[in-house]
Amino acid sequence: MSKTVKWGILGTAGIARKAIIPAIERAGNAEVVAVASSSDRKKAEEFGELFDIPKRYGSYNELLEDDDIEAVYIPLPNNLHVTWVTKAAQKGKHILCEKPAAITVEETIHMVEVCKQNNVLFMEAFMYQFHPQHQRVKELIGNGEIGDVNFIRSTFSYSMDVVNEAQNIRLNPELGGGSLYDVGCYCIHASRFILGKEPKRVFVSGDIPENIGVDLTAAGLMTFEDGVTASFSCSFQQPFENQYTVIGTKGRIELPAAFRPDIHEGNGQILITDQDGKTREESIKGDQYALQIEHFSDCVLEGKNPIYSALETIANMKVLEACQKSLQQNILMNV
Repeated sequence: MSKTVKWGILGTAGIARKAIIPAIERAGNAEVVAVASSSDRKKAEEFGELFDIPKRYGSYNELLEDDDIEAVYIPLPNNLHVTWVTKAAQKGKHILCEKPAAITVEETIHMVEVCKQNNVLFMEAFMYQFHPQHQRVKELIGNGEIGDVNFIRSTFSYSMDVVNEAQNIRLNPELGGGSLYDVGCYCIHASRFILGKEPKRVFVSGDIPENIGVDLTAAGLMTFEDGVTASFSCSFQQPFENQYTVIGTKGRIELPAAFRPDIHEGNGQILITDQDGKTREESIKGDQYALQIEHFSDCVLEGKNPIYSALETIANMKVLEACQKSLQQNILMNV
């Protein structure tokens, strides 16, 4: 096997154009060799011209038939993940799939199993966790910097023109739209990731206009077995915010750019406040998208499992699905 992984991109989504392909170009062990559009070869040609991608296909199946491609990135609408992860795995491609991995736990388990059966790697693309600021937060907690953690709050929101963007896939219930699936999943993941624990009960409430059919804003509460509580909010109707705060008996740790430090050239800011109200700041820089690509590509090259395992993906989806059911039914849900 070569020292660089040859990647194919299933689709011409904005996240692929703005973040993933540039990240693959920055990574030292990866290269994009092909892109496919589902029904329009011209679109694939135009997309390929932007990044000088040598192979451009007019269907996803054509790309999956290319034996040169070792790994694929799937940025498709949420409801299509299970179909194309399955097809990619059956063609022997390693898979980096955009978050959330699927719409249900059942779909996620199927995806994980089919990848295992075909001896290919699978990883859900929660890129934020590869930024080193989060490991530093874990170190600070482990060192007793803020005492015993008892609460986490997180927010991920941005403003969308719902009227003029009515065709946006994030507003389509059949495609797995809604703020909870789009950005709330980060808050859920971060709470579990930082605590290293699983919630037992969740309750989520939100705004689901009848004429749209997805949540434009949602807020939730997750209760862990040891009494730790995590709250989160997510929205398409609020100014951009992407932060979490970890609160303990002796202080708190805040990350103002928890999920998108790339907007600030990769600069992560950690604010540590002690019980007397004194705050100090630490700065950590990292290229989270490129680090994600390099890690997954290294796993492909070395034949090792990603640090973010498929079992973790299933665990996160169990919480996300419980939150979605709570939101839809307005009831407390056990995870």
